[in-house]
Amino acid sequence: MGEGSSSPEQPGVKRSQRPVRSYALRKGRLTKGQRRALDQLLPRYGLPEGPDPLDWRAIFGRQAPLAMEIGVGGGEALRGLARRYPEWNWVGVDVYPPGIGRLLLALEAEPQPNVRVALTDAVALLAERVPQRSLDAVYIFFPDPWPKARHHKRRLIQQPFLDLLAQRMRPKGELFLATDWEEYARWMVAALEDHPAFVNAHEPGAFAPRCPDRPLTKFEGRGAEQGHEVFDLRYRRT
Repeated sequence: MGEGSSSPEQPGVKRSQRPVRSYALRKGRLTKGQRRALDQLLPRYGLPEGPDPLDWRAIFGRQAPLAMEIGVGGGEALRGLARRYPEWNWVGVDVYPPGIGRLLLALEAEPQPNVRVALTDAVALLAERVPQRSLDAVYIFFPDPWPKARHHKRRLIQQPFLDLLAQRMRPKGELFLATDWEEYARWMVAALEDHPAFVNAHEPGAFAPRCPDRPLTKFEGRGAEQGHEVFDLRYRRT
């Protein structure tokens, strides 16, 4: 899956003041189909541009529960969830153009009117355009674990991001996470258990059973073949 993201560095800002990215800018070549999808389909499935707060009812043409997936990869999980819960509205966010291109091609082949996508930095989108208390659920599957200790500051799941997420989620909204990196899984549990706005949906400090709504992606399948254990977390906005 793609990874969650933080705000990009801005020209003219001192290095010490620059936000730390939680994603690596991966190089990926766009296929002709993906490029066409970004050109022709992103205007249809993408979020409206501009600085204004997003009007979800206008975007989807209806009032419905709203879920966001941060780091959609190729979109397998997002499309599966949107297919299983057509009464919900779904937004997928990722910074990786080939992945969003694949998702758009899949939506062209199998239209899903309850799906929208954003090719952007998820943290910037949340901070600048997502209205407060507008998200009923958030899904973050396999964010970049940044395994080296000197890179832990780049991890998405820590207090500043959780503060932001708490502001954008409705009370009793649910947060689902998954990782195949055990040390990061325990890091996430510790961060969430320490945050006053989130409570474990099972018991304090516990991992969750595998999220039944999480489709098996190619990423997870490859990890399973290599013997990687997947850790699921489920927390509720207090």
